[in-house]
Amino acid sequence: MKCIPRLTIAVILLTTPITAQQSDAGSPFDPIKFLAGHWEGTSEGEPGQGKGERSYEFVLRGKFLRVQNRIVYPQQEKNPKGEVHEDIGFFSYDRDRKKLVFRQFHVEGFVNEYVQREVAEDGKRVVFETERIENIPDAWRARETYKIVSSDEFIEVFELAEPKKEFAIYSKSRWRRVKEN
Repeated sequence: MKCIPRLTIAVILLTTPITAQQSDAGSPFDPIKFLAGHWEGTSEGEPGQGKGERSYEFVLRGKFLRVQNRIVYPQQEKNPKGEVHEDIGFFSYDRDRKKLVFRQFHVEGFVNEYVQREVAEDGKRVVFETERIENIPDAWRARETYKIVSSDEFIEVFELAEPKKEFAIYSKSRWRRVKEN
């Protein structure tokens, strides 16, 4: 019986410095934790003008930030058939690279694997670029940029680059936090 308390004390002593060190350094999710919550927004770009809903939620004991996104582009001159775009994704932290990674699964069958490229010194801009895109010809690239306007508003710029070309804006969205009642 005396072994159990000693073992418990040893575990606590061994894990305490790790916990303290993590809390002093902050969370690796600090650059994107403002995203947690529910959002409504507008989007414009190649698919036309649309309206969307999005939610971000920390899952699996806070190890991942899950996003679920839906944007409706009604029939319009730029997009005569209209479309409903949906995607889900997960942000994670790669401890070896010390970078956030974002895997995004699109209803069209594309899977974008992004890695964090930049966090502005003031924390108001975070940039992710693809390392790989599944189900699209080789050498295409994508970039997601989140620009924080306030704690309740951000702008997302999604860019694509054809092989051997520079990035061009595909869509730009403005998101506002939905206030919980």
